[in-house]
Amino acid sequence: MRILIIEDEVKVAEALRKGLESEGYELAVAHTGEEGFFQLNTRTYDLVLLDLMLPGRDGIEILTTMRMRGFETPVLVLTARDTVEDRVLGLDSGADDYLVKPFAFPELLARIRLLLRRGRKEQTLQLTISDLEMDLVSRKVNRNGERIDLTVREFELLEYLVRNNSSIVSREMLTRDVWHVKERSTPMDNVIDVYVARLRRKVDGPFEEKLIKTVRGLGFVIREGEP
Repeated sequence: MRILIIEDEVKVAEALRKGLESEGYELAVAHTGEEGFFQLNTRTYDLVLLDLMLPGRDGIEILTTMRMRGFETPVLVLTARDTVEDRVLGLDSGADDYLVKPFAFPELLARIRLLLRRGRKEQTLQLTISDLEMDLVSRKVNRNGERIDLTVREFELLEYLVRNNSSIVSREMLTRDVWHVKERSTPMDNVIDVYVARLRRKVDGPFEEKLIKTVRGLGFVIREGEP
């Protein structure tokens, strides 16, 4: 079982890593919200241990973005915030359980075992739209049975568009969630436009039906049929 710890307190994160590794779990650790969100988008995890008070992208933003994008990975929130309002906010944002610091390690293990047994519905490992198929494990893309070779960034861009199927994706969203750049700038717009153009040539160029569309003044959308 692979667990991702997103915790900015280095000593706490290290103690969790050592303790859980001794129980046979495979661990990955991130100390910032941006780093944690990047790892969530590059590997598959069975469980996430998430602190809410993180530098940069905080835990609530990570939770809401995960659920918006269809990630069903169980999330156990670990936080010093112990008010009823904080607990309700965490659970309403998509957390599966809530544990207030300081906590006993045996209780953490019990919560982890419960979440892993109960689980959530299996996370989607393949995305499709029209005749386009994306395998998120092998990171292979096919359209109408033909293999499409993409770079890592092109794959991430296409995955983000497909996960937001039929919804307009702005350049601000791509800057934040695909390029992981906190502040948007004009040069970033140019980079995004270049990558979208490359992706469109590979995904749409050889085929009659065009999936990736530009919505003037708003961003991009991937969907079947005409806008």
